[in-house]
Amino acid sequence: MDTAPPKTEPTEPTAADIAAFKEQLGRPPRGLRAIAHRCPCGQPDVVETAPRLEDGTPFPTLYYLTCPRAASAIGTLEANGVMKEMTERLATDPELAAAYRAAHEDYIRRRDAIEVLEGFPSAGGMPDRVKCLHVLVGHSLAAGPGVNPLGDEAIAMLPEWWKKGPCVSPCADTDQHASEGDAK
Repeated sequence: MDTAPPKTEPTEPTAADIAAFKEQLGRPPRGLRAIAHRCPCGQPDVVETAPRLEDGTPFPTLYYLTCPRAASAIGTLEANGVMKEMTERLATDPELAAAYRAAHEDYIRRRDAIEVLEGFPSAGGMPDRVKCLHVLVGHSLAAGPGVNPLGDEAIAMLPEWWKKGPCVSPCADTDQHASEGDAK
């Protein structure tokens, strides 16, 4: 990637954000607390969720990637073995392992500031392995560069998913958007 998307400040979700989320994931948000990061196109691409859903179910994934274009590109990285390679490097690179442990601690600290989920792991396989690049990328986008080294690496491998414009257009004509979606 030529440039990483810039860090954005978390914001309260608007009605338009919730509509975009529904279109991105095909379901209403659960436990939505904030828009943790916005894509350069302006749409939400990472949301912050509550540590517990409305029904009390623990939900330890604090940062949830919602942009379908970014998610698809990350899925390609996962299918190409990037997670396995990263996990192997954690076992042989003490500096990387220490930085990844610090990312895990950051994730837990941020989640615990909302509600402590005693005994629940952070997410994405942290701190010992890489289980989900979507979580690591979400953490990197929400927290900013330098917090999660493997999330930052994954972002650097991604295409600029926002270049084609917004992944969803909640205010646009549904038939027009469906045609555009077929072309993606």
